[in-house]
Amino acid sequence: MISLDLEIKLLTAEHLSALLELDQACFGGLWTMEGYQRELDSPNSDLLGLFSPVSNSMLLGMGCFWSILDEAHITILAVHPQYHRQGLGQALLYSLIKTACDRKMERATLEVRASNLGAISLYQKFGFKTAGRRRRYYQDNDEDALILWLPDLQHSKFQATLDQWHSMISDRLDKSSWHLIFK
Repeated sequence: MISLDLEIKLLTAEHLSALLELDQACFGGLWTMEGYQRELDSPNSDLLGLFSPVSNSMLLGMGCFWSILDEAHITILAVHPQYHRQGLGQALLYSLIKTACDRKMERATLEVRASNLGAISLYQKFGFKTAGRRRRYYQDNDEDALILWLPDLQHSKFQATLDQWHSMISDRLDKSSWHLIFK
């Protein structure tokens, strides 16, 4: 079986057009070019991209978090619809959490649509717990958001959890002929 190398790395201004294309495919135009440029320029923002092994310019997924004091607030996690259910979302979420740990963040949080059961399942698989609800959070349809939290990122036992997740993701991707490279 041939293994295809996926690469996760920090995004730069050269990736702006790819970011907008992926945003359009996943969200129908959630963020603007200016919005992504602000994320790239901010020292408090980490914007990661998952790139295709076939073409280094093809962005298959993206994830972003803001560093707010000792908290990593995940603002976006998306995989191109053609590549859903192949473990790529897990790889991106792992990368965001690992980056947050490396930046000495104590916890991670995010909001997710209450109806997005696939995303909620992914976050729960990674230990996120529901901490509350934001009523009518999403302006496009007044849908509620669930507030999810993952505590204790700097706890000594959490490194073992990260190692387990890395193994789980590697195994899952290997079954799909993918191999993940972190840059």
